[in-house]
Amino acid sequence: MTRRVLIMVEGASNGPLFVQAARRLGLHPIVLSSDPARYDYVSTENGETVRVDTSDINALIRQCYRLRESCDIAGITSSLESFYATVGKLCRHFGLPGPNPSSIERCCDKAAQRQLLAEAGVPIPAYRVAVNATEINDAAVEIGLPVILKPGVGSGSSGVRLCRDPDEVAEHTTYLLGGKHIWRSSPRILVEEFAQGPYYWADIMGDQIIGIGTADLGPPPHFVFRGYTYPARLTDEERQRIADVCLSCLQGLSLGWGPMNVELRWTKHGPVVIEVNPRLAGTPIPQLIQAAYGVDLVTTHIKLVTGEERDLRKTQSYIARAQLLVPDRDGILERIEGAGRAAAEPGIVEVKLFTEPKTLIVRRGDYRDCIGHVIAASRGCAQTEAALQRAVGFIDWPITPHPALGE
Repeated sequence: MTRRVLIMVEGASNGPLFVQAARRLGLHPIVLSSDPARYDYVSTENGETVRVDTSDINALIRQCYRLRESCDIAGITSSLESFYATVGKLCRHFGLPGPNPSSIERCCDKAAQRQLLAEAGVPIPAYRVAVNATEINDAAVEIGLPVILKPGVGSGSSGVRLCRDPDEVAEHTTYLLGGKHIWRSSPRILVEEFAQGPYYWADIMGDQIIGIGTADLGPPPHFVFRGYTYPARLTDEERQRIADVCLSCLQGLSLGWGPMNVELRWTKHGPVVIEVNPRLAGTPIPQLIQAAYGVDLVTTHIKLVTGEERDLRKTQSYIARAQLLVPDRDGILERIEGAGRAAAEPGIVEVKLFTEPKTLIVRRGDYRDCIGHVIAASRGCAQTEAALQRAVGFIDWPITPHPALGE
């Protein structure tokens, strides 16, 4: 019998979840990567990695043809936003279910996304697009401080900073344009109004809203998540207003196939869209949704790309919370212990540690600062929070100064 395979183009963040789900569905996962050494978890799950230039669509097509000589390609996908348009092109080439690559490309370009959302009447922050220091400064003056500076293409809050005065604008402009930030395209910077208010996000599959969560952020000027709660505590009216805005986003961006998540702030004017991401939210959001509702979005996504029937029915109604382990200083992670005791605490769903002892910790002010997470779930908010805090308290992870960091 010909082996049915799921091809993934690269595979960070949710990659392990996709590989595990593929195996449960009887599929053989194959990750195409420019650097297969990054994905040691693939072999652990009896999958494969194949070296190929994933920035070259023709190289990917040729590799898929080679694989098709001995395998049945059941589906092609990626857990990374930066390769999702490429996935759409591959799916179209091989006649497989997949996203519209043009819609994905427009959505991943933050300036284009902003323009389309504005044309669709979606509430968004005031913004300007700038390519040099003069344009950035002029935009900040026109919009009014404080403003947010962010790269026109990117994810995980990389290069995103709140600038509260002209000096901070100049400092971050130098960082973004002075060679320290790694650009995946020609440098373009969004200068945005700082939309203030509680943070929410909505998870969507196709045109169906699965649920709405809320998150806690660390102190400015960066936007580093510290914890998540799912579902968010909202009134029916608030939930409906967020849902209406999200569906308007899908229409304005010509989306509506596959996974998406919409990030919002609830301002004094109501929900304002910060960003639409044409992909599943990164870990630990899929685990959080499964803990709260019993809905496995990763498995659902794989079923979608392989043409199988999806099932988004909620089988439970819990309150799930995740606390991220985020260092408050740079230095050496001396040890990280207590995960087993934390995982054994009643109500704990998952404990994951991403960093080994004796690792040099240098905070970047984005998603890479997180070194682990703990997820708890129960039928009540207080019960979930109590279990989470007990479990987090068992984890010991001291960080000591390091001379190389000037401490």
